[in-house]
Amino acid sequence: MKKILKVYLETNLVIRILIGLIIGAALGLFASHSGINIGFIGVFGDVFVGALKAIAPVLVFVLVIASLANAGQGIGKRFRTVIILYMLSTFLAAVVGVIGCNIYPVKLVLEGTEAVEQAAPSGLGEVMHSLVMNMVANPVKSLTEANYIGILSWSVVLGLALKLVASDHTKLVLSDISNAVTKAVRWVINFAPFGIMGLVFNSVSENGLSIFTDYGKLLILLVGCMLAVALIVDPLIASLCLRRNAYPLVFRCFKESGLTAFFTRSSAANIPINMALCEKLGLDKDMYSVSIPLGA
Repeated sequence: MKKILKVYLETNLVIRILIGLIIGAALGLFASHSGINIGFIGVFGDVFVGALKAIAPVLVFVLVIASLANAGQGIGKRFRTVIILYMLSTFLAAVVGVIGCNIYPVKLVLEGTEAVEQAAPSGLGEVMHSLVMNMVANPVKSLTEANYIGILSWSVVLGLALKLVASDHTKLVLSDISNAVTKAVRWVINFAPFGIMGLVFNSVSENGLSIFTDYGKLLILLVGCMLAVALIVDPLIASLCLRRNAYPLVFRCFKESGLTAFFTRSSAANIPINMALCEKLGLDKDMYSVSIPLGA
């Protein structure tokens, strides 16, 4: 059993996920045509999604607090650049999304669901009011409802406060807690192949292979926009800032982080992988230990 577990953990995660996807699709087709009830396989998907939703808010909250509490002096001026780049990249990603939707419009009909009427914000004032209220929402409620705006704002406040008043022993405890939560997330990520298998099984057993044709158009649009941002927009920003060809770095990040983030469907759960990659690249820990959770 130990040997099987060792081989499983040493196999590349993306390969494991692809195998899980194929097995899930095959079992889904078998269930839909044979009539045999093997619906318990779908539980794996529910467990995986539930675990990610549960641990990701806690991870971001703990990591930002621990990182700010242990950060060195003078990080504010350097971190300003990170914030500006995040905002610029997010804005340009939104532009790419709008352009993509107009070039390749996709209409997806969701059956068996009731339409929910939602009015668009009446103006910028309403948007800002909603943003501010999310920032000052109860931190416990923010964690339970995965309100990342509230999680980030309170974690920044608590992290800066602890940086001023916490003793070295307290800061060490915070680091140990963040490392423990990170370890727990790694365990959840290793469950991803079974989770993807369960999710694909549910979709295929209920809708057949038509699920791939119906959602295929949407995937083309989504993945196309993702690739445009990951391989054109962000490398251009990075090249201008670094004043050199950023593509070697981009391809390494794409290989070691991007593929895992895509298949696990969670940027927050991908935080430990990004942190490890930053360490391999020899980056300043004071910077990436805060910017990675904040960006996720």
